[in-house]
Amino acid sequence: MKDLSGINLAMQTPFNTDGSIDYQLYEKLLEQYIEAGVHGIVLGAGTGQYVNLTEQECQRLYESGIKRINGRCNVICQTSALNVDEVIRRSRFAESVGADALMILPPFFEGPSDDDGLFDFYREINDSVAIDIVGYNIPQSSGIGISIALLKRLNELSNFNWIKDSGGDFALHQDYIRTANGTLNGNDSVMLYSFIAGAKGTIWGAANYMPSQCVQLFERVKAKQYDEAIALWHRMLPSLLLVCEGFGHYLSGVLYASQLRGFGNGNIRKPLKPLSEDHKKILREALAALDA
Repeated sequence: MKDLSGINLAMQTPFNTDGSIDYQLYEKLLEQYIEAGVHGIVLGAGTGQYVNLTEQECQRLYESGIKRINGRCNVICQTSALNVDEVIRRSRFAESVGADALMILPPFFEGPSDDDGLFDFYREINDSVAIDIVGYNIPQSSGIGISIALLKRLNELSNFNWIKDSGGDFALHQDYIRTANGTLNGNDSVMLYSFIAGAKGTIWGAANYMPSQCVQLFERVKAKQYDEAIALWHRMLPSLLLVCEGFGHYLSGVLYASQLRGFGNGNIRKPLKPLSEDHKKILREALAALDA
């Protein structure tokens, strides 16, 4: 079981104004995030517009990213797809270029939703790779939830050692922490409380614009410096709440906040759209709390 504890930054994919990937900026961002002290980086994350990337683009991001990171932090590659053969193909490629773990959604959109079908899906992938699998619970987007009963079965697979929980049900999240080999929180608004409750870490999109603060939050909870952690959390929360709830799309807010704070250019690939000018103004004001 690979230790994926800590802040795993769900990395943005930087784009040029024409929508092509800016690979030079990509490598600069990797250096910035490593320098900020993140414990891991997720390549092909949802925050990186995974669903808007081609398989070939993902492969180049994985290969060049892993080469640039060069063991300085963990690397998790998302290899989700709608059919199991493509998941296995993508997963084997990521493993072949040095990924430490794979993040894989359940087979959303007309896939099996019963526990037996989901178990068979992950079992086939498990038997095709030799690195850790991070399951992904985000029922509000995938339409599929991973139950505690299913999680117990999945934990018996040799490589299914982690679950990322972005569902937002904190009661269920605590049951995941109690049950899973390793639980990573993916719901921004409960991040502090998840760490206190015992989550091993996070896969976090908002870390794109405040990586050092995210690392500090985790380390303060780990050191049981709860007063300091709460004080930092209250500086982080104004922008987090806006990004999560205020604009209608998480990624647009994260990218604009990242641009303002010196992490990337803020460009977004179609069909997504940038924030409106009114929303940009509101977010700029909320971000001031980070530097207070």
